[in-house]
Amino acid sequence: MLYYLFEFLEKEYQLPGAGLFQFITFRASAAVLLSLLISTIYGKRVINYLRSKQIGESVRELGLDGQSQKAGTPTMGGVIIIMSTLIPVLLFAKLENIYVIVLIVTTVWMGIIGFVDDYIKIFKKDKEGLKGKFKVLGQVGIGLIVGATLYFHPNVTVKEELKTPSGIEISADRDASLDYGDEEKSTKTTIPFVKDNEFDYALLLSWMGDDYEDYAWLIFIPIVIFIITAVSNGANLTDGIDGLAAGTSAIIVLTLGIFAWVSGNIIFSDYLNIMYIPRAGEITVFIAAFVGSLVGFLWYNAFPAQVFMGDTGSLTIGGIIAVIAIAIRKEWLIPILCGIFLAENLSVVMQVSYFKYTKKKFGEGKRIFLMSPLHHHYQKKGYHESKIVTRFWIVGILLAVITVVTLKLR
Repeated sequence: MLYYLFEFLEKEYQLPGAGLFQFITFRASAAVLLSLLISTIYGKRVINYLRSKQIGESVRELGLDGQSQKAGTPTMGGVIIIMSTLIPVLLFAKLENIYVIVLIVTTVWMGIIGFVDDYIKIFKKDKEGLKGKFKVLGQVGIGLIVGATLYFHPNVTVKEELKTPSGIEISADRDASLDYGDEEKSTKTTIPFVKDNEFDYALLLSWMGDDYEDYAWLIFIPIVIFIITAVSNGANLTDGIDGLAAGTSAIIVLTLGIFAWVSGNIIFSDYLNIMYIPRAGEITVFIAAFVGSLVGFLWYNAFPAQVFMGDTGSLTIGGIIAVIAIAIRKEWLIPILCGIFLAENLSVVMQVSYFKYTKKKFGEGKRIFLMSPLHHHYQKKGYHESKIVTRFWIVGILLAVITVVTLKLR
């Protein structure tokens, strides 16, 4: 909203300094500072309110060190993340931008699903929370909305780089915009570590005949649904010990911010020889606010945690990360960048599958890990949760560096 106010003041009254709001870097900086202030200052008030209403965590006995001390810690702290993300976005972002709209809808939608889940656990005294089928239905619903919007909306486009005839020199001070054609709808995405690093989902339907591109939504939308569901569940599983999900997510989102910035900037896209996505740079403002909210929340969530994010936060975080990656066409980088989420997911799948297999074959179920998700395995081995979190963060940073390197490593 402030963007439109200062745009008006700049045009009508030439107010000194009002032009700064035209720059994404300025608005992103303002958004991250405001989200940090909101999450740290008002976060404490939210925690006190949750404590006064006795909205505390009900801890199941899993035989983990320090587990009993966590009982009664305020949960539903994800509202701090949501609040301190949306307020700066509403103030500093271009609200007509389709990517910003999609991310706001995702934040609210996933936040509601997580809130309902936490509400059932706390007030209905049902430790299972929202039934799995309803949770998945909600994830599929937002996946359908996001997939359909990104496929059909006219402002979701790319610009293809024009091929230069061999042997023709290009001036170093040329206008980068001249190297690109007109905006066009496309289902192309980025594939890491290969020279021609673009792949068109529509090609999967090439066997259908000449008009196969008209049916690309049959492939694209289910892929979007799968990615959102998988990443949001991965974030949910990672939220098991103090500071793990918030810190890991901050690293992931900050990395996606780099990709959003360069993908939405025609000069950097040209220099790095990557896909140029018009209007995607505005996602940077949302990401800045989101990173600020995660870091601010971590102030209270670091060991020993004063508040837990609950499903209100973890499902929202996963949904936002997935949508950002899809919007900037870097979803194939998720297995690398979100490697912590992937490992947590796989540890649960492997544990459950192996237990069922061995029980059916030998009559007694066996386990691969001492406990799943993976972070609980290390707790069982005697590692303090602060050490586990720190080492997971270090791995997350290494994965983020590898992800950024894919910009040029082909």
